[in-house]
Amino acid sequence: MADTEVKMPQMGESIFEGTVTKWLKKKGEKVQRDEPLFEISTDKIDTEIPAPASGVLQDILVKEGQTVQINTIVAIIGVAGDGAKPATESKPEAKPTAKEAAPPAKEPVQPAGPARVAGPGPTTGADTERAEEEEDAADHDGVRSSPLVRRIAKDNGIDLAGLAGKGTGINGRITKRDVLSYIEQAGSAPKTTAGTGSGGSAARQTKPAGPPAVQTPAPPPMKFSGEVERVPMTAMRKSIAEHMILSRRTSAHVTTLFEVDCSRILKAKDQQQAEFQRSGVKLTVTPFFVQASASALKRFPIVNSSLDGDTIVYKRAINIGVAVNLEWGLIVPVIKNADEKNLFGLAKALNDLGERARNKKLTPDDVKDGTFTITNPGQFGGLIGTPIINQPQVAIMGMGGIKKRAVVIDDAIAIRPIIILSLSFDHRVIDGATADQFMAEVQKELENWPV
Repeated sequence: MADTEVKMPQMGESIFEGTVTKWLKKKGEKVQRDEPLFEISTDKIDTEIPAPASGVLQDILVKEGQTVQINTIVAIIGVAGDGAKPATESKPEAKPTAKEAAPPAKEPVQPAGPARVAGPGPTTGADTERAEEEEDAADHDGVRSSPLVRRIAKDNGIDLAGLAGKGTGINGRITKRDVLSYIEQAGSAPKTTAGTGSGGSAARQTKPAGPPAVQTPAPPPMKFSGEVERVPMTAMRKSIAEHMILSRRTSAHVTTLFEVDCSRILKAKDQQQAEFQRSGVKLTVTPFFVQASASALKRFPIVNSSLDGDTIVYKRAINIGVAVNLEWGLIVPVIKNADEKNLFGLAKALNDLGERARNKKLTPDDVKDGTFTITNPGQFGGLIGTPIINQPQVAIMGMGGIKKRAVVIDDAIAIRPIIILSLSFDHRVIDGATADQFMAEVQKELENWPV
């Protein structure tokens, strides 16, 4: 049998590179097919990658902490008993990385950035994907970039022609990181490009994208007289940082707060807890908020939309992401078609996604196509949070801690378990009145829960 090449997998349509975070086997050790071989981190998830074949791990070609393009050969698995091959025989012809040489032209290239808000199209072959990428580059003055990169550049008044030849992506393609770095370091004033045709045509100037963006001065170098420990950011932490900065620059963030009496949902939880546990499902308060949100999203579909340029994209599916806090970062697995599930179905989905997130067993499908997000800072005792919108969504709901408070009911003081809910929304798309109506619907669902 021939040796088996282990390649960096493509963990989603918008992912074009991955970081090897940990090898679970050592060189020379035997491996079984589908046995966890190494861990990777991408812009979307941290997960374990199984061995594609049984045999002996003859060579490890990508070290821990190294970031490489998809389809890069990261290891070689040989037939059991063959032993490790000499290094000269086990090296592949090329091992391109995100910062180094590009892969062969025949490899399909995936654009960087979030998945398209309209959802993925049908699967196509490598030839079709390559043709689309080449057409995408040719249609934009020879500057290779993804639609997301062009949108960021347009929003910040940047002429991508000024970055030609400086891209760090495949074949010199300009990536999202390149544009964000340019915004931070070089400013975002629109540039003029001269063009002379065969007939001596006049110079061509790009259209200004409004007044120049206000430049935030770069922070001064950190100075501290005491002892410090410097730890490089993980791939997931870098991705979170970039995503949050991009969201703040993209959306007009506004937050509204609502108090909700949790008496009825806590009573319903106590009544159904034992029944759920007999089926192996742990019931928390989160499924109640997911179900109430799904119902409200059906009434106010604008909250379930996205903005694509100057077009509002209404999504038919209601896919609610629930943030899960992990030791190495934050991840948002998605409950698909949440409006079609009852309380038990939602609790079961949350249990499953949370468990697989903690054990690095999530798949790309588990974290894509979210349309609305819920995060729960209250689980650690926080009163409330004002979360940043998870692009390309237009709203995110934050759950505070449920605490007993004195409230006035029918002119009498009573003690009730109260939670403060926040809704951070994109004011470019959602008006304040609509946001408050949406939250009032969530409040009504929770305070009138059947028991």
